[in-house]
Amino acid sequence: MLSQAVGYAACALGRIAAAGGRPVLVRDIARDCDIPAPYLAKIINALARKGIVSTQRGVGGGTTLARSPGETSLFDLCVALDDPIVTPRCMLGVAECSDERACPAHQFWTAHRQRQVDFLQRTTVADISAFEVNRRWQARPEGGARPVRAVLGVPAAPPSNPNTP
Repeated sequence: MLSQAVGYAACALGRIAAAGGRPVLVRDIARDCDIPAPYLAKIINALARKGIVSTQRGVGGGTTLARSPGETSLFDLCVALDDPIVTPRCMLGVAECSDERACPAHQFWTAHRQRQVDFLQRTTVADISAFEVNRRWQARPEGGARPVRAVLGVPAAPPSNPNTP
């Protein structure tokens, strides 16, 4: 399982990607993704230091992606936020476990871990953004609130292809 910070970062970057290059305020991302704003601010700051997002203060400022959504993977977020999933370690906790001195679970764990890493490297912010936009399109506003799609800056009409944001 990914850390909470990586999960929050993925949702936040999906929200930023849905804005189509327009800067998004951290408080708006926090509200739309249901993330505590102070915690999200720390995550955004860490991602800015790693070159994944750009931040601008002042009027017209906010957070934007530093590169296209298809160029940033979940693996990149895990590395940037020091998620333990990207650190090779023994499933049984044996310090000397390696290809040369393998524990009983080494072969299984090495293959399983590689599948996880492959998935993280294949899944991009663009994928997360498309998922979030489609999921939020299904959401119904409560009490006359704006449709979530409007919050994300996506056209009011649903896309003709449900897999396209």
